Amino acid sequence: MSTPVTSQPFQAEVKQLLDIVIHSLYTDKEIFVRELVSNASDALEKLRLKQATSQAYYQAEQALEIHLTTDSEANTLTIQDFGIGMNRDELQENLGTIAHSGTKAFLEQLKEKGESNSEVIGQFGVGFYSAFMAGDTVDVYTHSWDESAESLKWSSDGATGYTVEEVPADETARGCRMVIHLTEENKEFSEEERIKSILEKYSNFVAFPILLNGERINTVEAIWLKGKSEVSEEQYEEFYKFIAHAHDKPASTFHFNADAPLNINSVIFVPGANPEQFGMGQTDPGVSLYCRKVLIEDAPKKLLPEWLRFLRGVVDSEDLPLNISRETMQDSQLFQKLGKTITNRFLKHLEKEAKKDEAKHLEFFHKFGRFLKEGIATSFDHKDALAGLLRFESSMTEPGQFTNFNEYLDRSKDDQKEIYYLVGESRKALESSPYLEAFKARNLEVIFFTDNIDNYLFDMLRDFKEKPLVSAAKSNLELDTLEEDANQLSETESNDLIGWLKNRVSDQVSDVKVGKRLVSSPVVALMPDDAPNAQMREMFKAMGQEVPESKVELEINPSHDLIKQLNGIKDEKPELADAVAKQLTGNALLAAGLVDNPQAFVSELNETLGSLLKSS
Repeated sequence: MSTPVTSQPFQAEVKQLLDIVIHSLYTDKEIFVRELVSNASDALEKLRLKQATSQAYYQAEQALEIHLTTDSEANTLTIQDFGIGMNRDELQENLGTIAHSGTKAFLEQLKEKGESNSEVIGQFGVGFYSAFMAGDTVDVYTHSWDESAESLKWSSDGATGYTVEEVPADETARGCRMVIHLTEENKEFSEEERIKSILEKYSNFVAFPILLNGERINTVEAIWLKGKSEVSEEQYEEFYKFIAHAHDKPASTFHFNADAPLNINSVIFVPGANPEQFGMGQTDPGVSLYCRKVLIEDAPKKLLPEWLRFLRGVVDSEDLPLNISRETMQDSQLFQKLGKTITNRFLKHLEKEAKKDEAKHLEFFHKFGRFLKEGIATSFDHKDALAGLLRFESSMTEPGQFTNFNEYLDRSKDDQKEIYYLVGESRKALESSPYLEAFKARNLEVIFFTDNIDNYLFDMLRDFKEKPLVSAAKSNLELDTLEEDANQLSETESNDLIGWLKNRVSDQVSDVKVGKRLVSSPVVALMPDDAPNAQMREMFKAMGQEVPESKVELEINPSHDLIKQLNGIKDEKPELADAVAKQLTGNALLAAGLVDNPQAFVSELNETLGSLLKSS
């Protein structure tokens, strides 16, 4: 005699939960497939652990798999696992109440037994109810692992309550088979391609085989959970191509596993090419967040800082406290701690790689150096580590040879207190710059920065290893005094010429001084510490912004023939001297990139040439 059908109302809390799940808990309906597949994986994991302690269990020959079947004619989606299953009491307790949860009770039992290696995600009951987001009726056919248990069917419309009845044994297998009768508006979930896309998006790395209409879906292994020694270069390359949708090989692989302070398993790749170099616009983040091999968020924007958006890969953490839908982090501080830990370890990885193979790091820097510079300009926490990864040419390297801050400090003089740099369009332009003369004469190394983003570096990067970074183009530099030229202007002559020059060029410069830095140039224009350099001025113009006004200082070289000749004619040929003074000042401003009206400058030069010809 068959057991009669029993009807039960839902617990009040379940009704409330169902209403939340169906109407507001999940932002995307497709999430229900992920939830139910995760539950199926939980059930299989429970059985696998049961197999270790129990020899006798129902249908022992059945493989540990998850099967999904779509039927567009019947408008159903069926999800079947061959896991631990449920008996009558478990069925009512797990699917009819919210106060208890099969997974929760299972985890508590594991803790009591000291078995903490289960791979259970979330709470079973909550994920199950997500089926009612897409279905108006759900049938669950189940048989417990226990051979003596009944074959049962649980049915509900997700509103009034549920029924439980015994069914013939041939209608069930060990585990659970869930048949979701989809609503008309959710008919898309009865289509094979739609379900396949969801499985490939969220469940590609579930530990058990997932078959959709008989075809295996999850064929890629979650290599981030393995140790480094267990993964070959070929496996890394294959996984990179899969996760990054790439065709090239990764330039570098960062495989990081940790238990403390957070549980983290990750594999992150530096791509073989930088798409932003080819004018394709800013790339989107490419590191996805998983929890126990189930996708939580595809490349979240705030997991890693924006300047690491070029990375591709996976970060998996069991420690993330997820909300009931697994879509939003409950603890943003922990989320941030996870991102900061990964960032710090990746930077250490780059530092280690650079020490191991400088040529490889230089190749990386040529492709992705702008991201590191962007990080310095925008991220205070990581600026020191990023600065150590920069590469650049300098006045003491051959053209095409690169160096770094540490090597610069190793070569610097024992009493040198500062690190000197210049920013310009090219090495050639910087080498011919009058700003470099004083440093060459004193055998002081000057770093060359030739990328337009370099202008933003020094707003954040003020020093390296407690050595201030100082522009060689700035005024008020403290430099050792060189041996004076016996034929240079005397102090009295210099002061007299300075006073005369101030009256002639005060509209162009803020002050005129005798300098220590010039060797082969007659004059140089020096910018105040707070003034934008030539490249920054060009950026202001390009962005349509007003260029901040700032008069420069003019420094003269009392040893240069032009300066001495100017001093000689300023009284005898005042008009010519005045034209030469203004032209020398214009030349200095031009060399500094501070001439806003080149046409006017050329006109003045022509007038000066005309004056010279008349006086000859």
